[in-house]
Amino acid sequence: MKVNLFVSRDITEPHADIHTNELTGNVSKAISILESDESSDMIAVKKGSDIALLELAEIYMFRVEDKQVNVYTQNNSYVIKKALYQVEESLNGDFVRISKTTIVNLKKIQRVAPSLKGMMFIELKNGIKDNISRKYLPDFKQALDL
Repeated sequence: MKVNLFVSRDITEPHADIHTNELTGNVSKAISILESDESSDMIAVKKGSDIALLELAEIYMFRVEDKQVNVYTQNNSYVIKKALYQVEESLNGDFVRISKTTIVNLKKIQRVAPSLKGMMFIELKNGIKDNISRKYLPDFKQALDL
C-alpha cells in the first residue's frame, strides 16, 4: 500500500483521505484506528517498503542500532523514523529506558540479573538480551516498584 503524508500549516484539523479500489479488512482497520481516540496506543513502523501499525502492547523493545531506531516484537523487527527521545515521549507507563540507546516494555521482561560493574542484565520474553546501565537503573527499579 502506498502512503503519502502532507504536512501543511494551513490545516486546522488533521484529516485522512483513503483511495482504494475495494474496502478490505486492512482498509477498514486503518479507518477504525484513524477515527478512534485510541490511536495513541498505536505506532507506525516500516519493514522494507511496507508500513505497519503496531499496538504498543505487542512491542518488546526500541533500540538504536546503526543510527536508526529498531522496534522489536515477538518475532519481527521494524524501523521507525523518529529519534529515540521522540518515541519515548509518546509511550505509556509500560515502557522504561534502560540505557542511552534502549527502551523496553516492562510487561515483556522475562528476567533481570546482576551483570558486570554494577550494571544489570535483562532478558525479554522473545529472547532479546541487553544491559541496564547504572545511570538508568534507579528509574528502572522505580518503574518496577523495587
